[in-house]
Amino acid sequence: MFIATSLDGFIARTDGSIDWLDRANATVQPGEDCGYAQFLHTIDALVMGRGTFEKVLTFPEWPYGAMPVYVLSHSIEQLPAGLPETVQLSRESPAEVVRRASASGHQHLYVDGGKVIQSFLAAGLITELTLTVIPVLLGSGLRLFGDLEADITLNVIASKVYPFGFVQNHYAVVTSRPHALDRQPN
Repeated sequence: MFIATSLDGFIARTDGSIDWLDRANATVQPGEDCGYAQFLHTIDALVMGRGTFEKVLTFPEWPYGAMPVYVLSHSIEQLPAGLPETVQLSRESPAEVVRRASASGHQHLYVDGGKVIQSFLAAGLITELTLTVIPVLLGSGLRLFGDLEADITLNVIASKVYPFGFVQNHYAVVTSRPHALDRQPN
C-alpha cells in the first residue's frame, strides 16, 4: 500500500472529500511526487475499493493507463464505459483476488482504499506499507486503520521528512500468523 493520512489517521473526510490533501499537495514543489512514480514501477496490478474507485472517476483522466485494476465492490453492478479493458470488477475476498491476480501473472499488487486495506491487512495479505503523514488534524473522517483481531507488528524500512512537512514511513509487515492464502476456507 502507498497512501497518505492526516496526522490523526484519516484518509478522507466523512463525506469522502480529500480537500485537505489537495491543499497539502499544493505546497509540494512541481515535479515532486514523494516516490509515487518509483513505487508504481514496482507493482504490476492495483486493487481498490468502491470508494477509492468512485473518487478516481472524478479525476480529469484515468491515472493508471493500461495497468490491470481490480475494483472490489458488492454494490457496483457494472463498470462505466470508457475505462481501459484492464479494469475488472470483482466481488471476491482478498485471498480470492490475490489468487486470481497471481494466476494472471500479477505478483506485486498495490492495495488502495481504507476498507480494502483493512481487509487485506486482516487477511495477512499486505507485506509492505508506505504511509505519508500530512501535518493536519482533521478530528473526524474515514480512518485508514480499523479494529484488528490481533496486533500487526511492523519494521521500519525507511523514513523521510520532506521540506514541505510530509513525513513518509516505509514499513515491512512482520507476519507471525498463517498467511490467508495458506489457510483452509471455513
